Amino acid sequence: MSVAYQLTDFLPTTRKEMELRGWDEVDVVLFSGDAYIDHPSFGAAVIGRILEAEGLRVAIVPQPNWRDDLRDFRKMGRPRLFFGVTAGCMDSMVNKYTAGKRLRSEDAYTPDGRHDLRPEYPSIIYSQILKQLYPDVPIVLGGIEASMRRLTHYDYWQDSLRCSILCDSGADILVYGMGEKPIVSIAKLLRQIEYEKLKIESHNQPKDYFQFSNSSFQLKDIPQTAYLCRKEEIPGGITEADIVLHSHSECLHDKRAQAANFRHIEEESNKLHASRLIQEVEGRYVVVNAPYPPMTTEELDHSFDLPYTRLPHPRYKGKRIPAYDMIKHSVNIHRGCFGGCAFCTISAHQGKFIVSRSKESILKEVKAIAALPDFKGYLSDLGGPSANMYRMGGKNADKCARCKRPSCIHPKVCPNLNTDHRPLLDIYRAVDALPEVKKSFIGSGVRYDLLQHRTDDETVNHAAAEYTRELITRHVSGRLKVAPEHTSDAVLQVMRKPSFSQFEQFKRTFDRINREEGLRQQIIPYFISSHPGCTAEDMAELAVLTKRMDFHLEQVQDFTPTPMTMSTEAWYTGLHPYTLQPIYSARSPRDKQVQRQFFFWYKPDMRRAIMDELRRIGRRDLIDKLFGR
Repeated sequence: MSVAYQLTDFLPTTRKEMELRGWDEVDVVLFSGDAYIDHPSFGAAVIGRILEAEGLRVAIVPQPNWRDDLRDFRKMGRPRLFFGVTAGCMDSMVNKYTAGKRLRSEDAYTPDGRHDLRPEYPSIIYSQILKQLYPDVPIVLGGIEASMRRLTHYDYWQDSLRCSILCDSGADILVYGMGEKPIVSIAKLLRQIEYEKLKIESHNQPKDYFQFSNSSFQLKDIPQTAYLCRKEEIPGGITEADIVLHSHSECLHDKRAQAANFRHIEEESNKLHASRLIQEVEGRYVVVNAPYPPMTTEELDHSFDLPYTRLPHPRYKGKRIPAYDMIKHSVNIHRGCFGGCAFCTISAHQGKFIVSRSKESILKEVKAIAALPDFKGYLSDLGGPSANMYRMGGKNADKCARCKRPSCIHPKVCPNLNTDHRPLLDIYRAVDALPEVKKSFIGSGVRYDLLQHRTDDETVNHAAAEYTRELITRHVSGRLKVAPEHTSDAVLQVMRKPSFSQFEQFKRTFDRINREEGLRQQIIPYFISSHPGCTAEDMAELAVLTKRMDFHLEQVQDFTPTPMTMSTEAWYTGLHPYTLQPIYSARSPRDKQVQRQFFFWYKPDMRRAIMDELRRIGRRDLIDKLFGR
């Protein structure tokens, strides 16, 4: 039976909606660059619901108009505690532009895919406007754009090195990573400050006794946050326990300094017991506190079990929001990824330690999806950042506590890693046993290197084989997507991806199981061109190998440098951040186009250009392998 929701079941987005709840003011106002979808896959909704569960009155202003008289920034009034600002679920520039710096066909997080409802860098624009209108109200910055730009970073779209987003935005504090725990701590502290302020005012003490505009110093000890201050304001001063990064100025003048910084940033974000990071920027200091410990299953369940409607706000009635269409019938079963892929921000933002939901929480969400009026019995995805890492982690926690590797499976699977697929099989079977579910598909990327890994425990090996067969026979909607990313082992080493031979082995397993089961399914591989370390010759070899495997590639992309990934730092600096040795990258539009064209060797209009390039690089032998004599 479907559930009917009222307007008051959503967080209020207008003054009228506040009044329907009987509110004359709110504690927190969230500004988001995305449309408001009340669903656990959308960060602004999660933060809003988390704060609501703490007893706070929360309003959300999705995609405010920043061009007019700024009425959207005034309409909810002054919050009692703070403004929260996020660009949305993606970095705004990645969301807006392709690797070729052309406007994308649509904005997936905006009604009807419109491009004109968010500015570039909303984190900066929204914060600056709010500081202008309400200079004494704290601004808490969060989301992927803020998280990945918390320190000096390369911006591909401006082709420049930019300082921490705290400098440009004027925000008081930045939450990085998944924000439930730090935002609750911030709210509790600001609520206590507000309480003390009211006590002071009630006793008619002098107004300057409590400087609310300077109260941010009390937030400086909250884990998983960053802030900007003068040197003398750093709590405890700079100590030997801190990691002092090369200054922003040093990075501007020396790419080696920027590359060296990144290794510290990545290693500390992947440690259970991290150090505080400090970077000087034009006489002030960005301080990045160590992150919170990973959430527990109970804490993650709490976040997912909040009273989401799972629907777009009624203000969007009759409009299509592409990102919602993609995930509305999917379930996220865990957070984190220990793959550590060099070009990916998932582990940088969510962490490498897997936090899994309970079976009860997952089944509860599946039943909520089944109550949606347009659910026909098919779950589009039962996965996570990587489909098959559920309940996996270190067998010996003490070893994990001493580890700072960015990946638990590269260059080879850590012997301390539990790779047992039985808990995941249990989830699949419990979901499929529900009468409301006809079929559950796995739309998330599958790590086939985990499926093929062999341990000393034969029950774990048997479970991996059992999972592989069940995945292919019961959870593929005709096409299974996997991400080998390249065919060159040298390039894959830079990417932190497994050897291409492992993909070839998995393809043979996939084809064999399809034959045995009488199925006619396809495997769809993802590949990347122009990644650091990749040459035109590597791409030519990729074309030959994938032709030999009878692939006409569809799921391909040109490498896009995004803030705070190892691949981006290598692309910008020309140095591998871990070795500081030179590394080649295709940087010019022509060189990038040359690499990309090899994906499409089968298109007649590409043939002449590819043949000319193969002659230029001295690989005439590949012409016959691609096109025959």
